[in-house]
Amino acid sequence: MKSGRRSTGSSVADVMATATQLNGRTRLTSLDEVAATDEENGGEIFEFHDVLANNQEDPSTRACRRLDWQDLCAHLAPRENSIIELISQGKHFNAIARRFKLSVTTLHTLRQHLAQKIRDFFGSDILIEVRRLPQWKQDLQAIREKMECRNQRRHL
Repeated sequence: MKSGRRSTGSSVADVMATATQLNGRTRLTSLDEVAATDEENGGEIFEFHDVLANNQEDPSTRACRRLDWQDLCAHLAPRENSIIELISQGKHFNAIARRFKLSVTTLHTLRQHLAQKIRDFFGSDILIEVRRLPQWKQDLQAIREKMECRNQRRHL
């Protein structure tokens, strides 16, 4: 039985209204319903919640970060920019040290100075901000955890 504000009335503007659904103008779809199947990759199934829950970073956040990073790189020496680039590519410290004809210890010291410059430029909480999930993901995660706790309590 339907209950709540949508149980009465005959609105055809509200997509979840009974009249709209009976007219066939809208339909409710479960997020667990199959959206597509990828036959090329072993028949992988994509459900609607997979399609909607994009795990990539927001493009506006990436663009702002890129602008800020370009501004920082303009203030650094070319050698420092090259070292940061190689570290971000995951190159081993020994290879970087050989390339710049430095000892590994000197490179570690230089890395600490670069880290301090980055913290000074972006603020001391930059490492926390970079690792923080977007608010909408935190909300979804909290809802899922809450539902799981309720489910566990019911089955005790």
